[in-house]
Amino acid sequence: MKNVLYKQLKGENHVRNSSIIYSKKRILYQHLQISFISIVLAILIGGLIGIFMSEYKKISKPFMSIINFVYTIPSISMLGFLIPLSGVGNTTAIIALVIYALLPMVKNTYTGMEQVDKKMIEAATGLGSTRFQVLWKIKFPLALPVIMAGIRSMAIMTIALAGIASFIGAGGLGVAIYRGITTNNTAMTLVGSLLIALLALIVDGLFAIIEKRIQHHSKKINKKAIILIVLIISIFAGLLVKPQKETIKIATKPMTEQYILGEMLDIYIEQETDLNVEVTQGVGGGTSNIEPAIEKGEFDLYPEYTGTGWNAVLKKKETYFESQFDELQKEYQKKNLQWCGMYGFNNTYGLAIRKEIAEKYDIKTYSDLSAIASQLTFGAEYDFFEREDGYDALCKTYNYQFKATMDMDIGLKYQAINQGQVDVMTIFTTDGQLSNDQIVVLEDDQHFYPSYLCGNVVRSEVLKDHPELKKVLNQLAYKIDDLQMAKMNDLVESQGKEPREVARNYLKEINLLKE
Repeated sequence: MKNVLYKQLKGENHVRNSSIIYSKKRILYQHLQISFISIVLAILIGGLIGIFMSEYKKISKPFMSIINFVYTIPSISMLGFLIPLSGVGNTTAIIALVIYALLPMVKNTYTGMEQVDKKMIEAATGLGSTRFQVLWKIKFPLALPVIMAGIRSMAIMTIALAGIASFIGAGGLGVAIYRGITTNNTAMTLVGSLLIALLALIVDGLFAIIEKRIQHHSKKINKKAIILIVLIISIFAGLLVKPQKETIKIATKPMTEQYILGEMLDIYIEQETDLNVEVTQGVGGGTSNIEPAIEKGEFDLYPEYTGTGWNAVLKKKETYFESQFDELQKEYQKKNLQWCGMYGFNNTYGLAIRKEIAEKYDIKTYSDLSAIASQLTFGAEYDFFEREDGYDALCKTYNYQFKATMDMDIGLKYQAINQGQVDVMTIFTTDGQLSNDQIVVLEDDQHFYPSYLCGNVVRSEVLKDHPELKKVLNQLAYKIDDLQMAKMNDLVESQGKEPREVARNYLKEINLLKE
């Protein structure tokens, strides 16, 4: 059985290719959906605001000041502000994109209206035209070339900015970029970036053609032409909306093993049931964003870890042990959530130190580290510094006083320690890159870290409505141990395999895939 998984994957290139195509099509579709809905909304809202400002000039300065101020807010911060209001996912992404798209849209609409020859307006008014007729038949058609220039720049910006939407669980090509960073796949990051650039250029080219036609026939632009342009864009955006019935919405954290588990759930649930599955991969912030979202019904299930649920969700201060699982389950049931389908592996925290430092100072345990902590830089993912069982508790237990700390994405930790940017870092016991010979994993001699068995947190309502789902999740129970999970992670992180490919082949290896 040695290296069975490796050999199996090596001999099935067709599976890999189909997985890659599937993934790219899905995230490209999502990017188009988010971008074009945002563009259409920005055109309508921004255009109306610009027209309103040109008609009521007293409010133009305060309106423009507000829009300029909002535009200066960093995009990540904007997404963070919106999450408590609209949750995670596409809705929040679209709201944020529309807000950022308003400035060029409003500014160009207002400027175009203001540049219309005043004498033409006076002449039309003198001939008995109403205010609305002057606006619709004189000002708007003449301002349209300037407005179109604003639409072009706004569309390019929106398509590019949609790449960060993956941070809050929205889909799109940003998923490829973020996943590439997380799984140490530079090619995926590059492909995602190039596809966004290519898509922006294509859309810019299409709008350039429309703009040329408008400039060439500016005097002939009529109501029907305007309506046609808006209608075409709206229809295109509408076609991208893909309604689904009986869909199970799954979220995963931005970790390699969670990407694999998400794909495994997708494949197996759709094979064994009539349910559709929609997976939102790599939600930024992990538990802190996913758990509130699942309570609101924005997701139906996600892979979670018992220790994380105990400390980060339930806010328990004591260390979690698996003997407390029944209590954990009861507390989750109060939230209308249930633990279902424990996978079998324990992905607990650990500490790793650069090998040269460990050898120089003979560091083997967490306690040994305290003597030289003041000389070292400590690195960890963002949420580790906020957890009840995170950085502060670790330092208190082992009396650590590090020289400096560094927050970083979970996918960059090994790169950072290899480059000497950090000296000590948190690791997970199923990390595929633990084979790295440049680091030493220390012994937790005071048993600080609790158990982190992985299982699925599911909305109770979903299990009640779909009892077949519980059966499927239980069929996956205790099918993965620590070593198997680490091997799968390594296939993605070190060998460039697709998470979906790895998931599919593991299901086949344990005789759960009907192919």
